[in-house]
Amino acid sequence: MLDRYARPYVNGVFQKIARGFLDQGLKPNQITLAALIVGLLAGLSLAFNWTWLALILLWLSGLLDAVDGEMARLSGTSSLWGAQLDIVFDRLVELAIIWGLAYRHPEARPALIGLLSAILISMTVFLTSGMYAPKKGNKAFYYQAGLMERTEGFIAFSLMMIFRGHLVILTWIYAALIVVTIGQRLWEAHKLLAGLKNS
Repeated sequence: MLDRYARPYVNGVFQKIARGFLDQGLKPNQITLAALIVGLLAGLSLAFNWTWLALILLWLSGLLDAVDGEMARLSGTSSLWGAQLDIVFDRLVELAIIWGLAYRHPEARPALIGLLSAILISMTVFLTSGMYAPKKGNKAFYYQAGLMERTEGFIAFSLMMIFRGHLVILTWIYAALIVVTIGQRLWEAHKLLAGLKNS
């Protein structure tokens, strides 16, 4: 939700950083890889209980993840391969955060498995809808909006990191909000596919 509505207000910052990277001769896929490495280090930091370092690294990873797409658009090098890397690496960063939390907090593992299950189903709906829907805007394929998108996920992970004493309940709340997103995306997919059938 924030990715769609707040992006216009911060996109200028992303574009400036993207131009700076391009001026240094960097490629979009290099920044995509850097976002992955930084995100994996965030998960590793959690495993060592370095909460604030993990938090900084997570958001730095998110910043790089936003900038790589801007670099691809500004340089005219957008590709389906880049889009695929972006989606796969995003999930790997999420897994790193969840694994880091699970390592330090065995009592939260059932809730974290519940969260993983919700993310898996949500991404399945997201990707299958993207397969059938016509492309809109400057994305490589159709992106469904929803209550819980990338930015909301980072906020949820941040709260889970900071307020470890409430990790279980925060994890279940995050999972429940993703379930709401699944419902939103399924309903949108139903309407979309019905429209394609009738066209």
